[in-house]
Order: sequence, then C-alpha cells, then structure tokens
Amino acid sequence: MTSHQILLDIQSRMLDILKQELPPELSYHSYEHTLDVLHAAEQIAKGENVSLDEMLLLKTAAVFHDMGYIHSRENHEQKSCSIARKILSSEGIKAEAIEKICELILATQVPQKPKDKLGQIICDADLDYLGRDDYFPISQNVFKEFKYFGLLNDENEWKKMQIKFLESHKYFTKTANNLRNSKKEENLIKIKNNDF
Repeated sequence: MTSHQILLDIQSRMLDILKQELPPELSYHSYEHTLDVLHAAEQIAKGENVSLDEMLLLKTAAVFHDMGYIHSRENHEQKSCSIARKILSSEGIKAEAIEKICELILATQVPQKPKDKLGQIICDADLDYLGRDDYFPISQNVFKEFKYFGLLNDENEWKKMQIKFLESHKYFTKTANNLRNSKKEENLIKIKNNDF
C-alpha cells in the first residue's frame, strides 16, 4: 500500500473508533462534528487550491482533531496529537507528515493560532457551522455539552457567551469568508434580537 492508501485506511478506521468510543454526553464534539469538519475542510481546501498531498494531511488531521475526547476534555488537542503520533508512526507514516498533522490538530485549539494556509483551513472548518443555516441546532448541542460539564449555568449566560464569541471570531481563508461571513453576521443579529 502507498502512504496515500495507508492514510485513507487510517482515516476510515479512526472514524469507526470515534463513532463507537466518543462518550455520549459529548453532544457537540461528536462523530457527526468530526464528519462535519472533514467535509468543511475538503470544501475550503478545494476553494484554496491545495495540492492532493496537502489535502490528505488536512483530512487526516480533521479525523484526529477531537480524538482526545475519547479519554478526556482537558487538553484534548494534545491527547489527539499523541494518539495520531502513535498510530501514524506504527503504520510507517513519515515523521515529517506526522509533525504536520499534529501541527494542524493543535491549530484548532481556541484561541486558534494557525501557522500556515493548511492550519487556517482546519481552523475555519472546525468553526464552519457559525456561518451556516444549521447554526442554531448545532449551538444547542454546544450548550447542552457545556452545561453537562458545568461550563455555564443557563441560556442567558450562553447567549452572552455566543455573542462575544461570534463578535470576536474571524475566518482566516478567503473561501470561508466568502462562504460563511454574511450568514454568521445574520446569526449574530438573530441572537441579539432573540429571533431564533
């Protein structure tokens, strides 16, 4: 098998593991979220004209980016990176590719600090939903998860948190800005006006 085929096989196996092993109380950081980020990353990457090799690294990082949640919420990006390192090296993936994948996983940590175009793409993909029609049902999943873990108390606190987050958030890539910015602004106005 080529390294391309090996990475595609690993992506498929990791998605199966996420589907089976992510804790059910993760109403937002779920298997569905990983699929969402994977699809958004591919869509943005196509708009940004990344190479096939870069696309493969990006999609592998997207699959691994929340893997650490299987073990713990705390420092999940670092745990995701450790899991990726262990699995990818055991499959003979080159160290350079593994380091790039880990860099992309770590870029998704909020506040996001991407180092390059691929980092910008995965960061935009991770928060793609902010500028979509399904923002409100997804944000309810975030609320449920945050409430479960004691990160906030009520809907009012959640509303303030969302307004602050949406006002400060900026997409990095031209593609994500073109696709999502105007809807994100609409979503922000709806929250402020209690129109959702």
